[in-house]
Amino acid sequence: MPPKTVENKRVLITGAASGIGRATAIASATRNARLLLTDINDAPLQSVAAEIRAAGGTVDYAKALDISDHAAVAAMADEIHAAYDSVDIVMNIAGIAVWGTVETLSHDQWRRVVDVNLMGPIHVVECFLPAMITAGRGGHLVNVSSAAGLFGLPWHAPYSATKFGLRGLSEVLRFDLRRHDIGVSLVCPGAVDTGLVETVEIAGVNRAAPTIQKFTARFRRRAVTPATAAEKILEGIEHNRYWVYTSRDIQVGHFLQRRFETGYAIVMRLVNDRFSEIMRRAHSSFL
Repeated sequence: MPPKTVENKRVLITGAASGIGRATAIASATRNARLLLTDINDAPLQSVAAEIRAAGGTVDYAKALDISDHAAVAAMADEIHAAYDSVDIVMNIAGIAVWGTVETLSHDQWRRVVDVNLMGPIHVVECFLPAMITAGRGGHLVNVSSAAGLFGLPWHAPYSATKFGLRGLSEVLRFDLRRHDIGVSLVCPGAVDTGLVETVEIAGVNRAAPTIQKFTARFRRRAVTPATAAEKILEGIEHNRYWVYTSRDIQVGHFLQRRFETGYAIVMRLVNDRFSEIMRRAHSSFL
């Protein structure tokens, strides 16, 4: 397929009020995209829309909603399609993070992560991709997975379940949509310094514990900025890349995982032991 561009294209971005979504919206605006933005939080969403407009960018739509609510996503699609026959590029960036072990996670935590991280993107796909196909202009779909969609990271079972699920969805659509000239990019961020660093839920663990604060500080020291991640996403669209990595370490790790399965299993066991020890200390301070 030919190279893509966001210039003069209608670009739908979920999770646009913060983190990678916000940075991608701003970066797309500098490339003259016509933006359609959504997020669960209205005030920061309207703030980024105003910031983009003040800088000369185009925001045709900015409305808060919960992507886990299928009826709300369908209503948004109806509004957008009433004004425009279809969008050109869809970016599923919105997501939440909950960590924990099977004995500490509640059913509600499992359900919420699945509803937002997996069913949310599915709602967007089913409400927007058919119109893109009918329009016949081609386009692009971006699904933001995670390093947790590649590796068995400790305490990430709910998060990884959704990110591996999004990876499976993307793998199928990568081929299903090709005949319609709609490319697919699966973004696998590693450490990115977003608001999730401070808001991630860890079941049964005190976030204020010194061990957690040290862990968070180490994470931030090696994390890339949301702006860096946004540039990688836009490069992925422009070059029709399926695998999009926001940092070199995840790309190398994914390569090694596929080539050296036994070594990968040994490393992940060691990482799991170390991570579990850190979390046990934090759990003790929670009691």
